Amino acid sequence: MSTLTRNDVTGRIMVALDYANAESAEGLLKQLEGIPCYVKVGMQLFYAAGPTFVASLKDRGYKVFLDVKMHDIPNTVKGGAESVTRLGVDVFNVHAAGGKYMMEAALEGVDKGLALGSSVRPIVIGVTQLTSTSQQVLNEEIGLAGTTEQAVIRYARLAHAAGLQGVVASPLEVTAIKAACGDGFVTVTPGIRPAGADVGDQSRIMTPAEAFAQGTDYVVIGRPITGAADPRAAIEAIIASIV
Repeated sequence: MSTLTRNDVTGRIMVALDYANAESAEGLLKQLEGIPCYVKVGMQLFYAAGPTFVASLKDRGYKVFLDVKMHDIPNTVKGGAESVTRLGVDVFNVHAAGGKYMMEAALEGVDKGLALGSSVRPIVIGVTQLTSTSQQVLNEEIGLAGTTEQAVIRYARLAHAAGLQGVVASPLEVTAIKAACGDGFVTVTPGIRPAGADVGDQSRIMTPAEAFAQGTDYVVIGRPITGAADPRAAIEAIIASIV
């Protein structure tokens, strides 16, 4: 039986607001009102609704994971990190493939944002490999040799060396990441599908209970909640499957 309480679990579920506009996202938030989960704002919604929408989430007490996967020259990433830190997000990510110097620049941007008045130090995590990346895609299209897990661990070690607090990775790699980088190194795991849910475009998945049993810190869940006929019942069923 899980030793996690309902509050523990709820605060570690990141609901992906994968919507085209703020109005659609607000419809889901209304249905989930009172459930103190994280919310993840990805590229589509952020590009459509902008920083104002993120600020409104923070004003309402939500913890926000801004999932824009920064990957650019170090100075540009530094500036982006400063901006999102000033916005008050709780978590944001950068591509570990950008290299150690780029990830270090992101942390410099965080420090600058804090110096300019932000009261929240965000957790900065590195993207290792997307959960849609299969072995074939990794080897034949991306051009990296070895297994997917080997690539993930290499990037996790690089992120850890750069000073990042954690990584985004498949739940299948959580145990290996913790072994390589320490139990305190945060793992945020998409590719989460409740038992019986449609796999969709994900290649490396687990159920929420399985992911927490592996030791992950946060799970990202989108379509099994947002695409459900009753999103509130869907997240309540997920919570019940873990506690």
